[in-house]
Amino acid sequence: MKRLILIAAAALALAGPTLAVTPDEQLKDPRLEARARALSQELRCLVCQNQSIDDSAAPLAHDLRVILRERLAAGDSDKQAVDYLVARYGDFVLLKPPFQPDTWALWLGPAAILLLAGAGAALYMRGRARVGDAPLSAADEAEAARLMAADKGD
Repeated sequence: MKRLILIAAAALALAGPTLAVTPDEQLKDPRLEARARALSQELRCLVCQNQSIDDSAAPLAHDLRVILRERLAAGDSDKQAVDYLVARYGDFVLLKPPFQPDTWALWLGPAAILLLAGAGAALYMRGRARVGDAPLSAADEAEAARLMAADKGD
């Protein structure tokens, strides 16, 4: 039994996530390749949308990785390489879009919804408290007394 557990643990350890970067894409210069890998993790695969181009095996992600490496090899700074891709594909290519007027709803929307929900809940609870605290009319008190007396008689 212990042997099976060890084999299963070893298989799981070896079956970790694989990256989509193929050896033919990698740059010869280790520093440039490290920069490319770091930048690739900040760029969105336009096909997969919730994966970086570093993790995606989609053909478009491959093309973006190649373009990025070409730009870095040509001497672009990290910012210039990313700006080139943003100019070509828009801010959507960034996994973390910038905080600017056209993305304010994206950044502030969840907080606004949470505040509105909290205000709505507070108003609801306040209204419920008022209804529960209202005094009974004389007719309601008489009816309540009659019902309680009838209940005791059973």
